Amino acid sequence: MIQFRAFGVPQPQGSSRAFVRGGRAHITTANPKLHSWRDVIGWEATRAMVGTDMIDMAPVEVRATFILSRPKSAPKSRQWPTTKPDSDKLARGLLDAITGVCFRDDSQVIWLTVGKRYAFDGEQPGVEVTVKEVSAS
Repeated sequence: MIQFRAFGVPQPQGSSRAFVRGGRAHITTANPKLHSWRDVIGWEATRAMVGTDMIDMAPVEVRATFILSRPKSAPKSRQWPTTKPDSDKLARGLLDAITGVCFRDDSQVIWLTVGKRYAFDGEQPGVEVTVKEVSAS
C-alpha cells in the first residue's frame, strides 16, 4: 500500500484543447496552475514509493480526499464543499500525476474513491492519497 499527502491548492484538470497555429499543433489546458500542482503530487508520490516497486499490471484501488481552503463566505457549519472544483476533475489531475509513478497506466484503476472537504482550522490544503493493489481474492 502506498500512502502520501501532497500540500498545496488542489487544481482541477479540465478538458484539453487543440488548435493549429503557424502550421503547428498546440495543446492547451484551461488551468495554468495545473502543471505545478501535478508536479507536487508526483514528487510526493515518488517519495512514498522509495523502496517499493511500481504496480506493474495488477488492478489498483485509489482513494483520495482533497482538502480545500474554506472561503470566507462559507459558514463554519458547512463541512462539505458543494461548489467547484468538481471531484472528477480533481481526480483526473491526480491520476495523471501518479501514473508512471505508482502504477504503469491509469487503466489499471478499477476502484476510485474521491472526496473533498474543507480544511480544518490550521490545516493546510492538499490531497491525501492511498493506492493499493487489488488482490484476486
